[in-house]
Amino acid sequence: MAIELFNNGKHICLMFSDLVDEGEGASVQSNQFLIVQDGTGILLDPGGVLTYNDLYIGMSKYFPPKQLRYVFASHADPDIIASLPRWLAGSDTKLLISSIWSRFVPHFCAQGKTEGRIIAIPDEGSLLPLGDTEFQILPAHFLHAEGNFQFYDPVSRILFSGDMGASMLPEGVAMEAVQDFDKHLPYMRGFHSRYMVSNKVCRYWVEMVRKLDPEWMVPQHGAPFKGRAMIARFLDWIEALPCGVDLMTQEMYQAPRKVTISL
Repeated sequence: MAIELFNNGKHICLMFSDLVDEGEGASVQSNQFLIVQDGTGILLDPGGVLTYNDLYIGMSKYFPPKQLRYVFASHADPDIIASLPRWLAGSDTKLLISSIWSRFVPHFCAQGKTEGRIIAIPDEGSLLPLGDTEFQILPAHFLHAEGNFQFYDPVSRILFSGDMGASMLPEGVAMEAVQDFDKHLPYMRGFHSRYMVSNKVCRYWVEMVRKLDPEWMVPQHGAPFKGRAMIARFLDWIEALPCGVDLMTQEMYQAPRKVTISL
């Protein structure tokens, strides 16, 4: 089911939070996003084959999917773009992805199917014009991927933040905006401690986002953050969080001496 995050009659932002359901926690919940404008749109982090059919049907309510202008991939994980071959076959879209990952993308597709269809984003990010809107593709490297980007919509003031702000929530509640930050924190702490590379890059990212002053921050996993006060709570928290390489010790880099997995 599509959830409207923003709609001013001309510009619409949609979130799909319930398209990945393999039961019993067999797959990671993920959100997909569609920005609709001027009879076309931008699909953000469309996901794997589990999401394609429902996304295609949902998109058809707003414009013919053949007219999809861009697919944006924050990075190259399977839950981000494993469905890419279907989107390339079913539309005239082009893929926006980090220049670091652009040469890996063809491994998802049959030979020759990505030729002329990939736009490699430089490390510094880019502005993306569409109609009378100029979107911002923001650098978010090592949060968590080496080449990582986020997407900012200045009309809706939504920051599509990829893995930053992600939460591992019980089934069926990812569509609800965070109401109590302290209660929500346990669903985020472990993920950010492991997946964000270091506190240093988190602090650089926080400085950038505070200048943007978004009204929504919507991650690729879990619940969105709505309102400046709730986003500020998150920024204060992540700015101070030791994570990734900050937590590594020599004890974690020892050759194993026994079998600890079921063979």
